[in-house]
Amino acid sequence: MCLVYPNTYAVGMANLGYQAVLEILSTHPRVHCERAFLPDRDAESSEVRSFETGRSLGDFEMLAFSVSFETDYLHIVDLLAGAGIPAFREERQGGPLLLCGGPATFLNPEPIADFFDLFLIGEGEEMIPEFLERYVAARDDRAGREGVLDRVAEVAGAYRPDRYDVDYADDSTVQSVRYVGPGAGVVTRRLVEDLDRFPTASRVLSPDAVFGDMFLVEASRGCEWGCRFCAAGYMYRPIRSRSTAVLKATAAEGLAERKTIGLVGAEMASVPGIAELCEFVTDRGGRPSPSSLKADVITQRLATALGRSSNQSVTVAPEAGSERMRRVINKNLTEPEILRAADWLVGSGVRSMKLYFMVGLPTETHEDVEAIIDLTKKIRSRFDGDQRVRRIALSINPFAPKPWTPLQWEPMEDVRSLKRKIEYLRRAVGPLPNVTIDVESPRESYYATLLSRGDRRVARLLVAIHEAGGDWWRVIRQWRTSDTAAFDPDVFVHRPYAYDEILPWDFIEHSLHKRFLWVERERAYDERQTMPCDVTTCRVCGAC
Repeated sequence: MCLVYPNTYAVGMANLGYQAVLEILSTHPRVHCERAFLPDRDAESSEVRSFETGRSLGDFEMLAFSVSFETDYLHIVDLLAGAGIPAFREERQGGPLLLCGGPATFLNPEPIADFFDLFLIGEGEEMIPEFLERYVAARDDRAGREGVLDRVAEVAGAYRPDRYDVDYADDSTVQSVRYVGPGAGVVTRRLVEDLDRFPTASRVLSPDAVFGDMFLVEASRGCEWGCRFCAAGYMYRPIRSRSTAVLKATAAEGLAERKTIGLVGAEMASVPGIAELCEFVTDRGGRPSPSSLKADVITQRLATALGRSSNQSVTVAPEAGSERMRRVINKNLTEPEILRAADWLVGSGVRSMKLYFMVGLPTETHEDVEAIIDLTKKIRSRFDGDQRVRRIALSINPFAPKPWTPLQWEPMEDVRSLKRKIEYLRRAVGPLPNVTIDVESPRESYYATLLSRGDRRVARLLVAIHEAGGDWWRVIRQWRTSDTAAFDPDVFVHRPYAYDEILPWDFIEHSLHKRFLWVERERAYDERQTMPCDVTTCRVCGAC
């Protein structure tokens, strides 16, 4: 097998999911596993070969793609072209079996469904060994390509796209989906109940990787807070955390290799025992670096542990400037709680803060955008004269609706309107001393929304972009005005989806009631918050 990450080596080897799959494959007695990545921009050749031996990808028995982000879908086409392998399944005659998995495919694999023979939908720690057991048995029985696919498709979580025929209505919505094969055609997303059985941490340490100076440790999966825009908070339900004992043991292993322990999860301040874990790392001369902290869950003890470790920067995500907007997205966070957290963090020695905000959320007004500026000023003013505070960094990101969230039916705001809001924020924040602003392009958000909410027809667009040298915005503009294009990309980006229409990803069973997600959408418009998940008693969403 060759395990392929559809981005560069630096990005791929910083991905814990990729490293976890690599470990599973590399320790299997019947598998010889090599790696492949997207060539760097300055590479002499676009030819793709395996990292370990330089072997042609076409010579492998199987190519397994690990895909974390929709924006890497184009790189799949680039990699296959660089290996001399046709992108479309129907155009390949033999050659390697193409397998795909990863978080992006949990949500919606349809934009790349026509490229692959099989998907594994969900968490792989138990699913991949089951797949390999069936694959090896079918291979030993000389079942042939179709026979092998028939057997491995029986694994729970396996999705074989060639068994589904999709018809489209004149208005570009999905008219019908026909499944031909055993069973009902519903794909159950796999989930690991006990994370302690599978410690997930850096297994290959490379200074050339992003976060190359860190030892990464996954602390939890999912999030209890139910922010209505956040895919991770829904696709990983119910939330699961590793025990403090297991995390300490893994961190101790990492401290032998790196001084900084990167703690990975959707929201780290809520992880049971997080303050104790950060103290453990700090007491041993290390530096804990949590991925993101919810302001109202930060305790004085946690803030002190982070400050005592000379932590240079901490990330907090208010997401919206106004309390009204935070009620809409179910952030469950008030302004006094944000300011209190800032006081504790900086007072404990943290040197800088990174604040995440979104623009273009449903029901957003000009006053909501202004509130981002007001909140930033209030945070900054509390630290006037404190030389320890070097910087407040704002990250502004346009809202991009994601499948399997309460806002999956919502359209993305017009690019020109978003640009005006962002320019307004730049002008207002720019003069503030020690405050910087980093913005995700609305065009990038348009592209991400197209890939996350699209269906199988998007595959043709990806190939067209590849043939245009990767100039995706030029191809999108052409398709938006062309009478001969397969579809207008705006139908996936700027069109509100109807509750009763067939969504491209409806065939996946996430154990989330669609009605529950719709009710959460209605609560957003009513500006009503929902209490965080109680996995011990609540059964409302269907995940428990």
